[in-house]
Amino acid sequence: MERQVHVRVVSPITTLGFRRKDTLKSLEAPGLTVSATQISRGPGSIESEYETAMAVPDTVVRIVEAEREGVDACIIDCMGDPGLRAAREAVTIPVLGPCQTGLHVAAMLGQKFSVLTVLPRLIPQFENAAALAGLPSRLASVRSLDIPVLSLEDDLAATQSALVDEAQRAVEQDGAHAVVFGCTGLMGCAAGLRAGLLARGIDIPVIDPIPTAVNIAVALVRSDLSHSTLTFPLPPVKPMPGYDMPDLHTKAAE
Repeated sequence: MERQVHVRVVSPITTLGFRRKDTLKSLEAPGLTVSATQISRGPGSIESEYETAMAVPDTVVRIVEAEREGVDACIIDCMGDPGLRAAREAVTIPVLGPCQTGLHVAAMLGQKFSVLTVLPRLIPQFENAAALAGLPSRLASVRSLDIPVLSLEDDLAATQSALVDEAQRAVEQDGAHAVVFGCTGLMGCAAGLRAGLLARGIDIPVIDPIPTAVNIAVALVRSDLSHSTLTFPLPPVKPMPGYDMPDLHTKAAE
């Protein structure tokens, strides 16, 4: 009998309603439950390294809470992957960042890939992410829509049109053979982008990082796989004044 899996998507921003629960529920399938939570302390959206850093403490707390509630895996709902490595040290369940996951999947499916992100200021962040993932030679380009995260849904037609135009340029000018969204706020736009590219004679994979990460998390859980404790060992015991963090070692001792 197939194992039942509960995946939790943790939104590392404080803006209420940005990630609608019905959108995540659409990812559910027989044997898969997808739930959601978000931080209460941190940035309203993430469009810089500074905001990524400010999102980390509460994101880690939410992931620790998820494990203690019996959740099987967590996804961090931001392409900055805030707190990914820290959370892996704090829990034993699989924790996936959509950026790390999306880049590796894109590299599996095409010789070179491009990232389609929201603002020009994020281009260096994704170039760094590709280098940290060991994929700098596979990154064709990072292209920007020049639309802030919280404005992506203000005019969905304009967002979709910008995606198709930038993806076409990535293929024709940069040599991309696949594209991956550089913002999880673009979730749900993959089908429209692929259709728009096909209409222009371009047949390439379009990676939507959150659904992709959820599906990979399910595969990891059902394969009884998680991150290595040699790479991500439990943090040492020490005072942390000013932070109301869970006692990780009490959990480990139990």
